[in-house]
Amino acid sequence: MYGFLVMMGVGLSAYAQQGNLSNSTTPIAAEEPPVDGYYVKSDILDREVVPYSNIRPTDVAYVKRIWREFDVREKMNTLYASPKSRLIDVIMEAVMAGELTAYDPTPTDDDPTGDSFKTRLSPDQVLGRFGADSTLVEEYDEEGNVIASHFEASAFNPDDVVRFRIKEDWIFDKQRSVFEPRIIGIAPLVTPKIDEIMGGADMGTEGLDAVEDIPGFDMADNTPAVAADAYPAFWIYFPEARHIFVNKEVPSRHNDATGLSYDDVFIKRLFSSYIVKQSNPEDLRIRDYVDNGIDRLYEAERIKKTIIDFEQDLWSY
Repeated sequence: MYGFLVMMGVGLSAYAQQGNLSNSTTPIAAEEPPVDGYYVKSDILDREVVPYSNIRPTDVAYVKRIWREFDVREKMNTLYASPKSRLIDVIMEAVMAGELTAYDPTPTDDDPTGDSFKTRLSPDQVLGRFGADSTLVEEYDEEGNVIASHFEASAFNPDDVVRFRIKEDWIFDKQRSVFEPRIIGIAPLVTPKIDEIMGGADMGTEGLDAVEDIPGFDMADNTPAVAADAYPAFWIYFPEARHIFVNKEVPSRHNDATGLSYDDVFIKRLFSSYIVKQSNPEDLRIRDYVDNGIDRLYEAERIKKTIIDFEQDLWSY
């Protein structure tokens, strides 16, 4: 009898939902929007962050901090630039809504690298970091005379953000015998245009250093150049961002039912990247001691191999 009541309850529940499904046999109420598909993708919306395994400080036998960058124009990274769900759109929507904190990347005495999450940025300051200039908008009366004017911020263009920087720690936990990376922060990178450089956009110390390194550009006489290297617009703290990413689906080229979220792709490391810096006593980036671009890639691969060899040397086969 109990089993019969359970089955009846399940049947009534399914029947109650039938009115909002695309294969419904009854008309859908005008005030109720239909489901875009044949089922509701509630698995992504209802997900919660799976916590990392706890690490005790006494169990940490090795730590190496790595900074790396990835370009969404690369074939493996195109999922981060899909118009259905861009990574920069997910981040900016959360920041502008106050759900995610943006941190100033400008180096200070307390934060020489600018990526220690010391100073918070307001939403207006975040937009300013992208070099979004304000436009003067004039108001007219019926006779065409200017009666007032005000400034409006230019619209943010997500297509301008094509690179991201990741700050992560590679940790060997001797208690669990696991060598794993854990992402600490993510920063969208902005490539300043020439008019922004001439106009004195707030690029921070790193952006100005990049401008000085451009062949043909002289900070003294403003000799024209083609472009400058990218600089961080702001940093977000990845453990905080996971609570946003876990409910944002990532579109797939091969299967719409993968069910991958942005939290999944970062934890599973489904991106192609290159190393730009490793922790060192002098706090030098690769570009600080390697001039040639090709040689920088070789140096990045050497650092990557060093990390892989460390793990391989831990075990006997």
